[in-house]
Amino acid sequence: MYTHHKIKVERTAHYYTIGEANKEVTRLVIACHGQGQRSEFFIRRFDVLDDGKTLVIAPEALSRYYLKNFGGEVGASWMTSAERQDEIADYANYLQQLLDEYLPLLNENVTITLFGFSQGGATIFRWAMEKFPTVDRFILFASMMPEDLDYRPHLDYFNTKKLIWIYGTSDQFLTEKRLAFNRQIFEKNNLNFEERTFDGKHEVKREVLSELFAD
Repeated sequence: MYTHHKIKVERTAHYYTIGEANKEVTRLVIACHGQGQRSEFFIRRFDVLDDGKTLVIAPEALSRYYLKNFGGEVGASWMTSAERQDEIADYANYLQQLLDEYLPLLNENVTITLFGFSQGGATIFRWAMEKFPTVDRFILFASMMPEDLDYRPHLDYFNTKKLIWIYGTSDQFLTEKRLAFNRQIFEKNNLNFEERTFDGKHEVKREVLSELFAD
């Protein structure tokens, strides 16, 4: 007979930034990558936001694995189906700590955007439902809302934020059926959202980022 146990341990998390943390920064973007990506490469797409007044933080998921066989390229994952609630709690603590560390260093009127690509989209909303961080905007990019969460008790929180759902018209993972299902999640939970599309596949395009952050 065996018994399952759990123990909290300290982890070392890695993240990358574009821009400097100072009182001139009026826009903070926390950008969460997708399944199998690394923040070191993911953040390079955000170089179009390097304007001296924007700080981009790209945290890397805590779990890494070899993408093929037992060696070579390494990817990272925010969570799997195994012990998922513990993984969610761990990354929510990690992301909240990151936000809390940087926020006092920036302009007091800074606007905060949580950006999630693919698996990172579910990540930012699970983080929000765990910690309810002080933010202004959510960008769900080529992603789906977590369908197992009930957002309705927290509409006072979500409906004071701007929520943008954007995806490519040729996204190979977002079929019409999945798009319709995602709309149902928004509608069932009475979430206000803006739906946008761009010409492209399952990818983060620099020109699309420029448009998203033009306002």
